[in-house]
Amino acid sequence: VQLQASGGGLVQAGGSLRLSCAVSGGTFSTYRMGWFRQAPGKEREFVAGISRSGSITQYADSVKGRFTISRDDAKNSVYLQMNSLKPEDTAVYYCNAGIWGWGQGTQVTVSR
Repeated sequence: VQLQASGGGLVQAGGSLRLSCAVSGGTFSTYRMGWFRQAPGKEREFVAGISRSGSITQYADSVKGRFTISRDDAKNSVYLQMNSLKPEDTAVYYCNAGIWGWGQGTQVTVSR
């Protein structure tokens, strides 16, 4: 299974970004998917998760109300819509397909 994350970049505080993660080589519809992030000098942390059906989502308290995770099984992809970004959201963001592995990460930098 291969995961390819994209969509990161540099944005001002208060701005928005949409991350995408394309999954290939497996049966995407059977995977619970998640987004994690790792800031410099910190451990990787959970950001958001979505169930196989897409009906259940979970969020870290720090992003609730600002980030939205979604999936499109027809495109074998999971997304993270990030609004009202803050400088503390700056990190490398990784998509995850449970035991099936991790994407390579995409850098998100939020300037003040």
